[in-house]
Amino acid sequence: MFSLLLLACTTNKTTGDYYVDAWADNWFSMYVDESLVAEDSVPITTERSFNAESFAFDGAAPFQIAVILKDYKENDSGLEYIGEPNQQMGDGGFILQISDSSGALVAVTNSDWRCYVIHKAPLDTSCEDDADPEATCTSEILDEPDGWKAADFDDSTWDAATEHSSTDVSPKDGYDTITWDSSAAFIWGSSLTQDNTVLCRLSVE
Repeated sequence: MFSLLLLACTTNKTTGDYYVDAWADNWFSMYVDESLVAEDSVPITTERSFNAESFAFDGAAPFQIAVILKDYKENDSGLEYIGEPNQQMGDGGFILQISDSSGALVAVTNSDWRCYVIHKAPLDTSCEDDADPEATCTSEILDEPDGWKAADFDDSTWDAATEHSSTDVSPKDGYDTITWDSSAAFIWGSSLTQDNTVLCRLSVE
């Protein structure tokens, strides 16, 4: 059984078996062996929510990490700032690192993670400037697979996480408050702009 020690956004970590640093554009929640251990403190309904989260949890390896990643969107068109001059497709990005109580690195985000996109929009990006994108932009919306957070879930058909450069993600607001290990990479689906909700998993042995 895993227990949450800290949910609030802070760079002051409490004691625990494992310590986590995470930064998301725009929102994430993290599960360990199907138990929720952290959720982004800034709601996904916040348009410009860029912040780092640091927290700790108790437990012992092996364990299964599952994260839900969401980029902000106004509706199922996948766009933001609708009706404003800067109407556009938003872009996402997520980075995480986990260390144990001795400070040894246990896991980082990279292409070893398996990911599954459950909200993709717009499918045809030519609708990005339309006056009524909710009517003209098409989307692909899937349900979360049953049991996908469990260690024995078969994710062999899921894609390897796509690593994206910091230049493409342009992290801000909290990212620079954390000293990131050089092996930690930004991950998302293959498209930072069209993949709006992504499920990702990693088994930590």
